[in-house]
Amino acid sequence: MISTQGAAVLNLPEFALLALAGYRGTQLAVHDSILDPVRDRIDAWHQRRPESAPRTAVVTLISCVYCMGWWITGALLAIWLLATGTWHDAPLIVHGIEWLAVAGAAVLLNRWDDERKAAH
Repeated sequence: MISTQGAAVLNLPEFALLALAGYRGTQLAVHDSILDPVRDRIDAWHQRRPESAPRTAVVTLISCVYCMGWWITGALLAIWLLATGTWHDAPLIVHGIEWLAVAGAAVLLNRWDDERKAAH
């Protein structure tokens, strides 16, 4: 691991793995047809009370790669840090910065993929 003033941070292969997993998890949650039935049920639930702010927030979350990607990468990072026993190797602020970096890389991959699809 790379060490910054005594705080262990993700190394480059771990960072890349988490960014790729975050990208793929976001694609699965927001776009992939395998989850269409779940998204359709949530949309129908929202349509029964469209004025409901919490329901609107849920629909926004599941349809936005930025929103969903943020939470997916956060969950993946937390699982990674806990599973590898590295959660306590750095202050929480360092993990917060790691979360921003992994989420940023994952969303860059999502933007690249969206632009690639739009070009064809």
